[in-house]
Amino acid sequence: MCLCLDWNPSATSISVGLSDSSVSIVSFSESQLDVIQEWEAHEFELWAASFDIHQPQLVYTGSDDCKFICWDLRDDDPNILLTRSYDEYLRLWDVRSISKTVNETLFCLGSGVWRVKHHPYVPGVVLAACMHNGFAVVKIDEEKGELMEIHAKNSTLAYGADWQGGELYQKVKQNSTVVATCSFYDLLLQIWIPESCIFKRP
Repeated sequence: MCLCLDWNPSATSISVGLSDSSVSIVSFSESQLDVIQEWEAHEFELWAASFDIHQPQLVYTGSDDCKFICWDLRDDDPNILLTRSYDEYLRLWDVRSISKTVNETLFCLGSGVWRVKHHPYVPGVVLAACMHNGFAVVKIDEEKGELMEIHAKNSTLAYGADWQGGELYQKVKQNSTVVATCSFYDLLLQIWIPESCIFKRP
């Protein structure tokens, strides 16, 4: 049973509090609703679920368990940590059991992984600067990693990479996420849009 709801500031998604103590984030586009995130938020019914009007990546919830919680939608899982390495591998860790990785070797990106940035709104998607192998967009979960695309494979030492986010992201009219990347020896800054359809904004 849906007990409460709130539009995000750009009116592209809705937070919904449910009687089973969970919260859902529902995207709205072209008269279609899709659940894009859902998680167990409290111990009892959830009577309040609201976006922060100044920082729409934050959602506040309240419940009969007498707890008020702030959730950051950019975090896939508060217990999950992703690391990068010169040995070319992304690795997934659970901070509750840090003695070993969730997967011994999650995903090899073909060169030293210098920078990793989580997508600001799409769970499980990361952008990686892979030194001698360009920039990779990867979809990950606890079981495996999937390479979505490689950009500028011939870049001379791919070092910097980040997703567009914040208020500017909310104002962009395109249905795609924009990224910025930079490489070392050629002094190149590039702005580009990943081709994969999973980056269409809600």
